[in-house]
Amino acid sequence: MSGDEPYAGHDGTLLLLLLLAGCAAVLILTVQGVKRLLRARRPDGPPVWTGAALLVWDAAVALYVWGLLHLLLTDDYGQAQSCRDAVGDRLTGYDPGFMPLRFGCRTADGTTVDTVVPSYLDPALAVLALGALALTGLALAHHRRTPSRDQ
Repeated sequence: MSGDEPYAGHDGTLLLLLLLAGCAAVLILTVQGVKRLLRARRPDGPPVWTGAALLVWDAAVALYVWGLLHLLLTDDYGQAQSCRDAVGDRLTGYDPGFMPLRFGCRTADGTTVDTVVPSYLDPALAVLALGALALTGLALAHHRRTPSRDQ
């Protein structure tokens, strides 16, 4: 963020694009994850890890979209009020970020207090991403071990 715009928030266009892409991804991941879990019940179906991995990725994307909605639904006045409630008159600017998703209120002494985005969001995203990576690894390992049925 440039020093001449200390109160600049998140880029609205990027926020909307991420929301649209995230909503589409949630729908696709949900449908594909459920389909793979249902197919996993068949003897010749894919492993359960595949569907589980897709659904955990789905949960992570949905949680990120939830945080984006908090940013979208909080207007400039709401952001300013949230910062005033958190740091009072010490506010010197905003510190927004998409990765990790945050809206920080910067003070003169250099500290930043996060507001607007729920505090549980980033730790929960980290746990979901680690779980999704582990399940994806299991699914890939199983895929490499089993011979291809297409041959």
